[in-house]
Amino acid sequence: MNEKIKYLLDSGVVINNPDSVDIGADVDVKRISNQDVVIFPGTRLYGERLFISKGAIIGSEGPAHVDNCFIGPEADLKSGFFKDATFLKGSSPGSNSHVRGGTIMEEFSKTGHSVGLKQTILFPYSALGSLINFCDCLMSGGTGPNDHSEVGSSYIHFNFTPNQDKATPSLFGDVALGVMLNQRPIFLGGQGGIVGPVKIAFGTVTGAGSIIRKNALKENRLIFESVPKSGNIIYQHGIYRSIKRLILNNFTYIANLLALLQWYEEIRAMFVSDDYPELLHEGLLFTLNSAIDERIKRLRQLKDKMPESIEAYRSAAGSAASENLIAQKMEFIEKWDELEIRMFDLKKFKGDNSISDIFKAGIAESIKMNGTAYIPVIHGLSQELAKTGSDWLIDIVDVSLDKMITSIQSFA
Repeated sequence: MNEKIKYLLDSGVVINNPDSVDIGADVDVKRISNQDVVIFPGTRLYGERLFISKGAIIGSEGPAHVDNCFIGPEADLKSGFFKDATFLKGSSPGSNSHVRGGTIMEEFSKTGHSVGLKQTILFPYSALGSLINFCDCLMSGGTGPNDHSEVGSSYIHFNFTPNQDKATPSLFGDVALGVMLNQRPIFLGGQGGIVGPVKIAFGTVTGAGSIIRKNALKENRLIFESVPKSGNIIYQHGIYRSIKRLILNNFTYIANLLALLQWYEEIRAMFVSDDYPELLHEGLLFTLNSAIDERIKRLRQLKDKMPESIEAYRSAAGSAASENLIAQKMEFIEKWDELEIRMFDLKKFKGDNSISDIFKAGIAESIKMNGTAYIPVIHGLSQELAKTGSDWLIDIVDVSLDKMITSIQSFA
């Protein structure tokens, strides 16, 4: 018997049919809890960063390939492929999942079968149906298991453009209000889609079959789209006839991830306990940092397409070419190095300490009275204290966004 499997069995991990389980040479078995962890037949565990908390279940509905993931207490990875992702307490990706890097499933979020996630962040209780591709987006909204944001089955977040770029992240709700778990949920109707990047407000409902192509910034709206009329016209690759909305939506998304980073570093860190181990917290920070880096990389790749885009646009538009659009593309190229440094530096921006100190003191007092269970503490915050926390995060978003926009004066 594999020595690592023998070690886990001897320590108390339940491994059904050990001969069918493979554990890589780089796995540190001491990072796998011996408390109520169950590993089903066909499981493959790899990666030096792999961490599995108490009560986690791996492969309950079929073979599971798990590589360098951080798995929280009572998380249930039913089957499929999981790499470089973090799963917090009670999260449950369904059977035949395909979950890749930069993905965070927070407490009790779940998916149905055959769902693809990559660079995806789901706030607590978010629920995705089956047969979904939901990569490169963040979903918040909702208050609990009976009031949560949901994505209907057969939904697609279109995150790859005909110009072959992925500067397409979409924001459903936001971070500053969403983390307080007190906002109206978002519902995306089945057999529909979103063409990223877009921003969708809390309380939005999209009709089944609708394809959403632009921001929806008013809360509590029903959006339904008709099927566009048929057509067959010339398409010219690489032109990018509008980049301001595209880049500003990317800036907004990155600014929200920067606020979430401070939430994780300053607030989540206060909840480290048996239900939220230190190694799981480290994994959460690692995954979010990689998600921020990914978004900056995708913007850099978009910038690299701009010289060719300018030439293609001049050739196609001739004398009708917009000099303002060309100027925006040129400035994006010229200011990129400065902008990239600024975005990485913003990871260290902690916002207004006078506000965050008040909020952290309130969280500390609540933890002292009620324990370290994250969701009950957040639910128990007074409206005033929750607003204080949101104000702190909004300041981080606004300042970060302003610093990015001012790098490109033609966008201001």
